[in-house]
Order: sequence, then structure tokens, then C-alpha cells
Amino acid sequence: MGGLGESRRGPLKSAVPSNLVSPVRRCSRTACGRPAVATLTYVYADSTAVLGPLATYAEPHCYDLCAEHSERLTAPRGWEVVRLAVDTGPARPSSDDLEALANAVREAARPQERAAGAHGGAGGAGGREADPREVARRGHLRVLRSPEP
Repeated sequence: MGGLGESRRGPLKSAVPSNLVSPVRRCSRTACGRPAVATLTYVYADSTAVLGPLATYAEPHCYDLCAEHSERLTAPRGWEVVRLAVDTGPARPSSDDLEALANAVREAARPQERAAGAHGGAGGAGGREADPREVARRGHLRVLRSPEP
């Protein structure tokens, strides 16, 4: 068969033309096409509806709401509504976000140190003591010896 995106009948086509799909998340309310600014989550065990800032990812059991629907939100009788601060302005990266990204890139670019003596001290990388049970390491995974009884 062919590569990705192909079937016996030929290349697969999207059911919706790509020029009509918007990268902006929309309000979950029926017939509302406004951009979402808040996410609604229900905590059924506590009979609580939590309305907060727009979640990073669309979750299956959460509802994205536009500014108008988030302001008019009401909960069923006996339920509490918790409203967290929602910033309705456009989201922009902060200096903290950029600094965290730069630190992550620097950390990923560092060569992995294999031997305890390679970094000149008994403290190990980042000042942590090496685990004497550690046999091998691959990325963030470690192989440990079984504890002796």
C-alpha cells in the first residue's frame, strides 16, 4: 500500500476543507461560534462547577465557554459555582515562559555524564548523591539492584 494518508481508493481527504477549520477554540454552547476564553469543569462529588482560565488543551469532560456564556453561567440548585480569575485578553508568552523554555533547551543540550568521576565530585550531577543500588541509566529511567534481605 502507499504511505500515510492513503487507502486502496487513493489519498484520504478531509471531510471539512482545511480553509474552514480554525485553530481558535470555540465556545461549546450550541450555535455559539465565539472564541472560548474560559473552561468549565464539574466536580460531581462536591456538587461544584469550576469556571477558570481557558485550559491548555481541550479535555473531553470540560466545556470551553466564550466571555458572554461564562459571565451568564448558573449552576443547578444546590450546586456551588467557583469562579477563578479569567484573563479575557490575548494570551502572550511571559518572560517566565521564555526563561523556562530556554532552560529546558540548555538542559537537553548538555551531554549526559556517565561516570561519577567525570564531573569532578562525589555529589553527582546537580549536587545529588549517586544511588548505590543504581546499575544502569537510560535517559530518565534507572535500573536498580534488588534490595538484599
